[in-house]
Amino acid sequence: MNQTSVSEFVLLCTVDSQKKSYAIVILIMVYLVTMFGNFLVLLVIIMNPQLQKPMFVAIAALAVIDLVGSTNIVPQLIAILYGWVAIPFGPCLVQMLVALYLGAAESFLLVFMACDRYVAVVHPLRYSTLMTKGTVWAAGTFLNILPAAFILTFLIFITELSFCNANIINYCFCDYGSLVKIACNENPKYIVIMSVSAFVFGICPFIFILLSYTRIAYAALKISSADGKKKTLNTVTTHLLVVALSNVPLLIHTMLTGAGVKLSTETYNIMIIVTFIVPPMFNPIIYSFRNKEIRSSIQKLFKTA
Repeated sequence: MNQTSVSEFVLLCTVDSQKKSYAIVILIMVYLVTMFGNFLVLLVIIMNPQLQKPMFVAIAALAVIDLVGSTNIVPQLIAILYGWVAIPFGPCLVQMLVALYLGAAESFLLVFMACDRYVAVVHPLRYSTLMTKGTVWAAGTFLNILPAAFILTFLIFITELSFCNANIINYCFCDYGSLVKIACNENPKYIVIMSVSAFVFGICPFIFILLSYTRIAYAALKISSADGKKKTLNTVTTHLLVVALSNVPLLIHTMLTGAGVKLSTETYNIMIIVTFIVPPMFNPIIYSFRNKEIRSSIQKLFKTA
């Protein structure tokens, strides 16, 4: 019996019934703040020619990822908390693939941002020759092709899964690992692709980013100008905050699991929800308050409005 035997899945997003009303209000507020903040950052970068540089293009791309990612997850979470727990197979598959693709693309985008800052700080005289429009286009092409190739692999594997009428997912949205758990298939390759993707799109980029910013921080400490040192370290701190928001919750979960700590289903779901909805809300806030160019552009936008 193949996956066509299951026309829909039931998402059991375990949240205490007394907390559901608060959770719905919080999710709506977070979603609205996320939409407003990322649209605002995207708008000022598009409208200001001075901000159309590799670093700000990357920030605009991150805003697009956050907009699409939040829209892919949050409305569905709100619907589930309202009691609409069933999701058809097709939309479930789309939600899963979009989440996987955006996660992979964001991971490599943060790597590109780290490379941009590395060149700007460690090789400032070569920045204009290294970080050109051609470099941005090449990076953008890579950011799309490699994640798309992995997503195609996930899609092929999903179409091979058999669910034997088991359609209850103990999760808050459609996730590849959850689908594999309820499938009848017992082939190691379905787990191997998860491990490979976690290594390629999670561990490797995270280590690379940490090493890059360590080198940047070291170079910043050698800058003689106090203002230059402060500006460089401020940039490093800003990007590390964004990276931490994207990775720390998952790292904490992995460490707790590795240490043998068993989390309740509700605690696990809350942790995953925070991982997906908090970074998109805080990313534009971080860049707005810690980036002088974006902050001044936003102020000018509201003054002329």
